[in-house]
Formats: sequence, C-alpha cells, structure tokens
Amino acid sequence: MNSTTSNPLNTAFFGHPKGLQTLFFTEMWERMSYYGMRVLLVLYMTASMQEGGLEITVAAAAAIYGLYTGSVYFMGLPGGWIADRLIGGQKAIWYGGITIMIGHIVLAIPADNTFFIGLILVVLGTGLLKPNIGAVVGQLYSIEDQRRDAGYAIYYMGINLGSFIGYIVCGYLSTAYGWHWAFGAAAVGMAIGLIQYRKTIGNLEGVSAEPTARLSSAGERNSRLVIGAFLAVLALVTWMMISGRMAFNPVAIAESVAVIFTLVFFLYFASIFFLGKLNDTEKRGMIALLLVCVASACFWSGFEQAGSTLNLFAQDHTDRMVGGFEIPTGWFGSANALFIVLLTPFFAALWINLGKRMVTPAYGIKCAVGLMIMASGFIVMYYAAQIAATGMKAAPFWLIMVYFLHTVGELCLSPIALSAVSKLSPQRFIGQMMGVFVLTYSIGNIIAGLLAGSFDPNNVSEMPSLYMQIATFSIGIGAVILLLGMFTKKWEKEVEGV
Repeated sequence: MNSTTSNPLNTAFFGHPKGLQTLFFTEMWERMSYYGMRVLLVLYMTASMQEGGLEITVAAAAAIYGLYTGSVYFMGLPGGWIADRLIGGQKAIWYGGITIMIGHIVLAIPADNTFFIGLILVVLGTGLLKPNIGAVVGQLYSIEDQRRDAGYAIYYMGINLGSFIGYIVCGYLSTAYGWHWAFGAAAVGMAIGLIQYRKTIGNLEGVSAEPTARLSSAGERNSRLVIGAFLAVLALVTWMMISGRMAFNPVAIAESVAVIFTLVFFLYFASIFFLGKLNDTEKRGMIALLLVCVASACFWSGFEQAGSTLNLFAQDHTDRMVGGFEIPTGWFGSANALFIVLLTPFFAALWINLGKRMVTPAYGIKCAVGLMIMASGFIVMYYAAQIAATGMKAAPFWLIMVYFLHTVGELCLSPIALSAVSKLSPQRFIGQMMGVFVLTYSIGNIIAGLLAGSFDPNNVSEMPSLYMQIATFSIGIGAVILLLGMFTKKWEKEVEGV
C-alpha cells in the first residue's frame, strides 16, 4: 500500500489520521533547523573575523544566500523524482533528514573551509525531504476524504511553529554563545525530528513506503549511476573551489543561474503550451497561470530580503535595546511565522465569505494584490532607512510592520498561487506544471540575493532609494498583472467549467 491509508476514518490526531502527527512533528523540527540556520547565514558570512564570521562582502554573501535558498527549491524537483521512481517517500524523508543533520553538524564545526560543504549537504537533504513529506501528507487521505485541506492547514501550522522555534533558539544562541552553537542547535533539532519520525513511522501505515512508479531494473541501475556521477562531480567541484584550484565568484554564478532557471522555466512552459496538444480553453488557462507565475517570482524576490537586507538592517540600524536586554537580531524574523499563525484563520474565513457573496477575484488579481501589499513593506523600509541615514537607529516597530505587511502579502499570494496551478494547469500535465511553478521560487530567491548585493552597509545614504526602487518595481509589476487579471478571469472560469 503506497497511496492512501486503508482506514479513512482514522481520527487519532485532532480528527485526522495518526500519520499526520508523525509528519507534523518531523516537518516542525526540520523547519526549526532550516530557518534557525538560514536566518544566520548572511550575518555570519558578513561578520568580521574578530566576531567569528567569514568577513565576506555583502554582495558576495547575499549572492551565496540567494544561490543556497534557490537551490533548495530547485533540488526538490529531482528529490520528488527519486522518491517516485527509486526509493519511496518514507525513505526519501529519512535519508533527506539524515543528510540535513550531517550538514548542520558540519556547519557547527568552527572551520571556515567546511562551511560550504555544510550548505551543500543541507541543500541536498532538503531537496529530498521537503517535497516528499508534503506529498505524503496528501496520501494519508483517500480521494474523497473531505479532511485533506484541513490536514494541510494543520501541517502548515507545524511549519510555522518550527520556524518560530528556530528563529528564537538559534537567534539567541548566536548572540549569547556564538554562531557555531546556533548551527549545532539546528543539528539537534533535526536529530529530534529524525528520532520522532523513526519511532512513529508505523503511524503512516505503509503510505509511500514504496515508489509510486518504480523503474525497471536497468532503469534503476542507470539512474543510480547518474546520481552517483552527479554527486562525484559536485564533490570534485566543491573541493576545487575550497582548495583555490577553481575561481569562485558567487555574484557571477548567481547571475548565470538566475538566467538559466528563467530560461528553463519559459522553455518548459512554452513546450507544454505549444507541443502539449492543448485545446483553446487549456491554452487560455495557461496564459492566466503565467500571470500567477510572474507574480510569484517577483513576490519572492522581495519577500526573501528577510534573510539578507532586513536582517542586516535589524543588526546594524535598529535599536534592539529593551530596558537592559538586547533583542537578538534573529528574533525579528520570527514575526513572520507568528503573524502566519495569527492571520491564517482570518484569511481562510475571508475567502469563504467572499465566495458566499459570489465575489471571487481572479487568481491573477489576488496574486497581484499580494505582490503589492508585500511591496508596501518596502515603502515602510524607505522611511526606516531615512532614519538610519541620519545616523540614528530605527525603532523595532518599523521592522515588525514590514514583516506584518509581508505576511499579509504571503497569505494573499502563496496558497492562492498553489491552488491556481492545480486548477488552471491541463490536468494531464499537473505534476510537471507544479515542478515548473517551483522554479518561480528558485528564480525569486536568486534575484533576491542579487538585489541584496546592492546594499552597501558603509553607504547608508543610498539605502532609502534602493528600498524605494524595490517597492516601485514590485508595485508596477503588480499593477500590470492586476489589469491583465481582469481580462483573464473569464478564461479561468472556462477552465474550471471543463
């Protein structure tokens, strides 16, 4: 059995299958480790040697950060394929988690030359675990089970609870005891998740224990050879870069990767559009979906400033003293997770009530609104940066307001975009289109890193105009998508009526 549980009435975990408990806590601890480590990356890379950092320029550190976060999403594509064709979702989660934990352990070693090895291991492990644990959640329910959406809502809460814990724990440890203690805490978090997963794996009742479409013996052998060759080449290139035998220019690499990912996206999208034998209704649905994809890439290029420019602003230009206590820089990022938990029920009710009143904006319109709300956060940062440009430190509420607006934008766009992919894609291409859509996350993250590289901490006077440029560009793109979305709404209705 590898698709749905044989007991659709299993209600052991808040009215849901007990397997959801296993996946909830595994994902919670994995996200604790991921976000806890991620919030420190740019801060650690740009910190001076005396502070225990790598003393890398902001441009290089931001580019590395963008490559790292973009690669995490990109590696989910082969990670999902490996589970479906070779090892099954359960083993993918297990081996992915182990690889992540080893990566964090390597990062915890106080040695500069092992830093990139740790990052690569976390990327590979996350690419294996992240897409498959989400897929297994869906496989806990039968096709007709009405609890599926609510199950994903509970699972999503686990993600945000984990990220909140990661920001708080790792943010505190990095300030109180040093960077590598925080990286070590991320390893401990992943270890707890793995122990919990192994001890309660029986709750999954065999769901995704085997591949959904196993390859032939020859295909499996060839696939393992290709994977082995890829890892060998990756190890060789990494060694050459660390040893100085190969030049490593992170900004140039990030620019090239951004172009490559964008080309792959448009080529794959175009191949399905022109060569997929789509009817006219399906083509119109694909055009409407393209608006959503553009909005998604632009959204994440702004939203992901959280780990770079907003983090640096919190560290260098925000008054973090409350009485005699200094707020750790990493704690500001936890506001996003907290606002997600608080606001999700409100937005769920909002969409339901709008639906009851027969008010259903087009997917493109909803995503455009989300993009523009996120962009408004950078208008707030424009005024906060003006305070910093005078030599004063901005009050913490400026950043809290930014994270609030970014979270509202995320709730308008992120779940809506995923729903749009599932409904507007030609159903025979839905799996491929979900993979193509994930590329918008990778593109957005890498562009975010390149944008962040424009911020010079030694030239604070430029900061307000740079934030305003991001706001103006994002609002402009959002306005165009909003206008086009008014025309594509009828196409969306046609697709949903098919």
